[in-house]
Amino acid sequence: MEATVATENQAMIAQMVRDFGLQHIKPHMMRWDETQEFPRDTFHQLGELGLMGVLVPQEYGGSGFGYQEYVTAIAELAKIDGSIGLSMAAHNSLCTGHILQHASEVQKHKYLPRLASGEWLGAWGLTEPNTGSDAGNMRTTAILDASGEYYVLNGAKNFITHGKSGDVAVVIARTGEVGDSHGMTAFIVERGTPGFAGGRKEDKMGMRASETTEMIFTDCHVPVENVIGKVGDGFVQSLKVLDGGRISIAALSLGIAQGAYEAALQYSKERHQFNQPISNFQGIAFKLADMVTEIEAASLLTYRAAEMKDRGQNVNLESAMAKLYASEVAVRTANEGVQIFGGYGYTKDYPAEKYYRDAKLCTIGEGTSEIQKLVIARALLK
Repeated sequence: MEATVATENQAMIAQMVRDFGLQHIKPHMMRWDETQEFPRDTFHQLGELGLMGVLVPQEYGGSGFGYQEYVTAIAELAKIDGSIGLSMAAHNSLCTGHILQHASEVQKHKYLPRLASGEWLGAWGLTEPNTGSDAGNMRTTAILDASGEYYVLNGAKNFITHGKSGDVAVVIARTGEVGDSHGMTAFIVERGTPGFAGGRKEDKMGMRASETTEMIFTDCHVPVENVIGKVGDGFVQSLKVLDGGRISIAALSLGIAQGAYEAALQYSKERHQFNQPISNFQGIAFKLADMVTEIEAASLLTYRAAEMKDRGQNVNLESAMAKLYASEVAVRTANEGVQIFGGYGYTKDYPAEKYYRDAKLCTIGEGTSEIQKLVIARALLK
């Protein structure tokens, strides 16, 4: 079963990603997973294919595509390896997306070409050790120094994709009072800025080839010209960035679910018990029927949110619904995939266990399933 591919561009992107993945990702992904190696060069190569600036207009060196093509690219990558899909999505939606949506023309021309080409890798810092969903209580501060030329950042961010390897980070820091939604500001911080360092790398259950680390700021001087938008607008900007980001996590979930389903389907036809393929047994066939139906529903929700985003509509509700449903479907599909593989599903000789481990992050990252339900409920009850 393929994702809902509506256009020639989407079909072209899907085939390009499949060809690239078979050659450059699949042969190495289990080694990357075992060793937690972050394959930086792979993202240079994805940049050459135009996949590190999918949504970036051509005038800034990007591919100039929309969210429909973006969803297709992420889903196809995630079918092969969720880690690579995750890193590609975080780079595009969060760091690059924040600059694209909210930065000045000078900032866009300075940073977007290097991000879109894959020359630079992007990170985005909102989450802190004690503030995940409760971002309003962040402790990282940015104080204007006496000269008025620099903000001095102090604090730490954690669970940051590319927190150590990223060449540039968009960082949200508190410039006002705790709990004030207009008391936070977004800054562009380049790697190599004194006082900016990567911290501890997380030892994760899944998505192990996607780097997740702390970012630490110690008297880090960031020029005032690196403020994105207005001082105090950082949190409001972040909520808009996350609306698009949720579509990318829905796409990631969709790809993992499709990969897990296709592996289980193939295995069910090849594995014989009682002198026939196990797909002949209703217990297995019904699992496959449930999987494919839920994947199709997740696909429709995800592509609808993408289409609305391309039209410039508010997708706060639709992106939350797509992310909630697709991520839960990914977990259910991967779980049933292991079951269909039986004992082999519990071994690393087959792909089922990796889909199972990778899928769970989709219900947590960029807002847990519970937070998505909160967003949906608030939209309904406005």
